[in-house]
Amino acid sequence: MTEEAFAALTAAEYQRKLAARDKTIDVLKRRIAQEARHSSTTPFAILEQNVGLEQVVVRKTLELENERHELEKALAELRLTQVQLLQAQKMESIGQLAAGIAHEINTPTQYVSDNVGFVKTATIALLSLLDSAMAMSAAAQEKMADEPTVAEFEALLKRTKMAFLRRQIPSALDESLEGLGHIAKIVSAMKEFSHPSKDEKELVDVREVINTTVTVARNEWKYVSELETDFEDDLPLLPCLRDMIGQAILNLVVNAAHAIADTIQEGVKEKGSIIVSVMRNGEYMEIRVKDDGGGIPVAIRSRIFDPFFTTKAVGKGTGQGLAIVYSTVVDKHKGRIRCESEVGVGTTFILQLPLRCEKEESPVCK
Repeated sequence: MTEEAFAALTAAEYQRKLAARDKTIDVLKRRIAQEARHSSTTPFAILEQNVGLEQVVVRKTLELENERHELEKALAELRLTQVQLLQAQKMESIGQLAAGIAHEINTPTQYVSDNVGFVKTATIALLSLLDSAMAMSAAAQEKMADEPTVAEFEALLKRTKMAFLRRQIPSALDESLEGLGHIAKIVSAMKEFSHPSKDEKELVDVREVINTTVTVARNEWKYVSELETDFEDDLPLLPCLRDMIGQAILNLVVNAAHAIADTIQEGVKEKGSIIVSVMRNGEYMEIRVKDDGGGIPVAIRSRIFDPFFTTKAVGKGTGQGLAIVYSTVVDKHKGRIRCESEVGVGTTFILQLPLRCEKEESPVCK
């Protein structure tokens, strides 16, 4: 087909479409005129009706948009509630398991500690007896040098390296007792951390909660950071859900450890620092968890408390940790939470929990 023929065909197609449009317009004009002849409604009234209809459509559209936002908000809250329920169920199961394991570990640990303590006491007595025997052997050596028993005793002393054993045995027993004490501390922390609050607030020494949580989380932070606690003197008791506050602090400490781990460089930065501090701020108990990790980029700071939001790789983060912290502080305890962060310097999470609660919330508030 030539260009002229193609152009003619195209022009004919456009003319056909224009004719169809004009025909449609004529039909609409005749219909409007017919309706006007059979109706007492004036064109101005029709215009008013059209304007009113348009306003109704706009209003309904806004209502639908608002309902959509409400549904999205309700869906997000439902998802967070579901996460919290699953988390609570998981923590309850883990708590029961941990309490059982802690009890099983505690019993053998206790009698091993008692036995090692007995061995240490006995060792002191035996070493004292050995000193007397060595002194007696030295005296006998002068008078009975040719006595086979004396010679054999002296040879045995040389073979057993008694001076080395005298130095190492007491320190080995001390280290064993220290290790057993550490196990007992971890077991106690596990039992305390897994203790359910039964959805009732109680007056809690927040220092004990933090020390317990730090002990439970030790494996997360000990390889990448030093952890320091700083408690203000004369802190009042805090009315709270003990296990939920412990879980919130645990999430923040673990997050801090992970943030520091991402900045560790051999020969440059071997370990970071985490500081958990508590002070009274008016009618609030203020808990701060500070780290010297990489900080949070400005672009995502407004989303860090959103459920399921995470910057971690797939399989390494669920995006639930900070959302649960937010819900615990704000929804469950009517408190406040904020984040101060500087990229390359670190991050501080500030939790403010009210020292007074509503009377209907718990007997401790009455």
